[in-house]
Amino acid sequence: MIWRKSSYSGTEANCVEIAWRKSTYSATETNCVEIAFVPTAVAVRDSKNVDGPTLAVEPGAFAAFLGSLRS
Repeated sequence: MIWRKSSYSGTEANCVEIAWRKSTYSATETNCVEIAFVPTAVAVRDSKNVDGPTLAVEPGAFAAFLGSLRS
C-alpha cells in the first residue's frame, strides 16, 4: 500500500494521508487505475500520473460500477 500526503499539507507532520491501492490482478504493471477510500468518496487516479487529476466517486456509485463489472 502506498501512502500519499496531501500536497496542501506542506511540511506539516499533522496531516491526512491517503492509501492508494491497485488491483492484485495488475501484478507489477504500471499502467493501472488506483483507488483510495476517503471518508465521503472513492478516489480514482491513473498510476502513471500520481500527481495528475483524481476522480472522486460516491461510494454507492462505485459499488454499483464494480457490481456491473463482476456480472
